[in-house]
Amino acid sequence: MLLKRLPTQFFATLTKKARQEIAQGHDVINLGQGNPDLPTPDHIVKALQESAENPEFHRYPPFTGYGFLKEAVARRYQEDYGVALDPETEVAVLFGAKAGLVEISQCLLNPGDVCLVPDPGYPDYWSGVALAEGRMVFMPLTESNGFLPDYSAISPEDANLAKLMFVNYPNNPTGAVAPMDFYEETIRFAAKYNIVVASDFAYGAIGFDGRRPISFLQLPGAKEVGVEFYTLSKTYNMAGWRVGFAIGNAQIIEMINLIQDHYYCSLFGGIQYAAAEALNGPQACVSQLTATYESRRDTLFAALGRIGWQAKKSAGSFFTWLPVPKGYTSSELADLLLDKAKVVVAPGVGFGRFGEGYVRLGLLTTEERLEEAVARIEKLNLF
Repeated sequence: MLLKRLPTQFFATLTKKARQEIAQGHDVINLGQGNPDLPTPDHIVKALQESAENPEFHRYPPFTGYGFLKEAVARRYQEDYGVALDPETEVAVLFGAKAGLVEISQCLLNPGDVCLVPDPGYPDYWSGVALAEGRMVFMPLTESNGFLPDYSAISPEDANLAKLMFVNYPNNPTGAVAPMDFYEETIRFAAKYNIVVASDFAYGAIGFDGRRPISFLQLPGAKEVGVEFYTLSKTYNMAGWRVGFAIGNAQIIEMINLIQDHYYCSLFGGIQYAAAEALNGPQACVSQLTATYESRRDTLFAALGRIGWQAKKSAGSFFTWLPVPKGYTSSELADLLLDKAKVVVAPGVGFGRFGEGYVRLGLLTTEERLEEAVARIEKLNLF
C-alpha cells in the first residue's frame, strides 16, 4: 500500500510530545517547531477583510490562480533579485510551498528513479519521493563543508540515474546560506547529468549580518535546469494562510499546474488578493521581521556562550543548529530537555542520518523566553 511507504511525520510526533507536557500543566518553551510566532502585518489582514466582501471571490477562482497574484510574484522577484519572469508561464500558485515540494516528485519521478536529497534536510522531500515511488540518494551536509553538498562525492552511476535534486538555502535545519559559486556549480552539475533542480527558498528573506540570501534563479542558466519554491509563510508571517509559489522553467511550471488541476481549484480569491498586497505593498515589515530574528539570534547565542554551549551563529533562516554534548544522542538530549527543563528542541536525526549529533532550535519566541530556556538548560550542568 502506498501509504505504508510514507515516512513518519516527524513534526506531528514532536508536536504531540509538547502538547502532552502542556496538558499536564507545565510551562513549556517550544523551540522545536518552525511556526512563526508574530502576527501577519495589518495591511495584509485588512486586504483580506476587504476582499472577503467581494462577491467575485465567492465564485470558483481560475484553476491556475488569478493573474494579479502571479504578476505580483513576478514584480517582487524583479525588484528583489533582478529576475525576469513571465507571470503566465513561469509562475505556479501553490497551497503553501510544502505542497509544491511534494508535487514536483510526482511530476518528474517514475518508480525507481533517483532523487538527490540533502541530509539533513526537510522531511517532506522524502514524502514526495515516497509517493512517486522514487529512490533517494542522500547528499551529506557537513559542518566542514559549510553544510553544502559535495557533488564530487556523488557517484557517476547515481548522478546518471537522478532526475531531480533538492537544494535549500537559507537552510533548514542548519541555518547555513549558500554563496554564488555554489549555485554556479549546481547548475553545471545539473546540466551535465540532465537533473532538475528544485530550489527550496522558503527562508529567502531571512539573512543576517547585512547579507541578503541569493536566489538560485539569479544565476545564468538556472531556468534551463530548474525551479524555485517560495512561501509567504516566513516572509510575511502568513503560515496559516497557505500561500506559496513555484517559479522558473516553464515546462516544469506547466507540469505543476497540471497536477494541481487534479487536486485543487486554486486558493480562495480573497487570500490571493491579500497575498498580492503582501508582495506589492510596503516591504518595511520584512526588514523589521529579519531584524527581530537577528536580535533574537544574538540574544540566544550570547546566553548559550555564557553556559558553554558553543556553536556557529546561523547565517540565515529562523533556526539554530547546535551540537549535542558528549554522551547523548540528539533524541536523548531532546527528551532530557523536555523532561527536565520543559524546553522543546528538534533532534537532528529527525532531519536525516547526518543530522545526528545536533539539535535544532527555533527563534520563534521572545528574547526573554529564549534566555529563560537557556537558564533552564544551564541547571542541567550539561556543559
